[in-house]
Amino acid sequence: HYRYERGREGDFLATGFSPRKARHSIYLLPGYEDHSAILARLGRHARGKSCLYVTRLEDIDLDVLAELIEAGVRNLSRKYEVPPT
Repeated sequence: HYRYERGREGDFLATGFSPRKARHSIYLLPGYEDHSAILARLGRHARGKSCLYVTRLEDIDLDVLAELIEAGVRNLSRKYEVPPT
């Protein structure tokens, strides 16, 4: 849940996954910290502003992906309310 200083508020995902034919999109919203050390261990991927693109899940280390998601959610929760799932 987010709330701006001017009062506007709403809900948005903290992380998401979208399987696609060409490549999977994994939406992460870390945004405030450098996660390059974790990304260096992830495996073959491409990056957008708030997402990772993975052609095959076999190309990445899923434990490292879990670590990246946890770090991103922890980071996001410092600024916004992130309810447990």
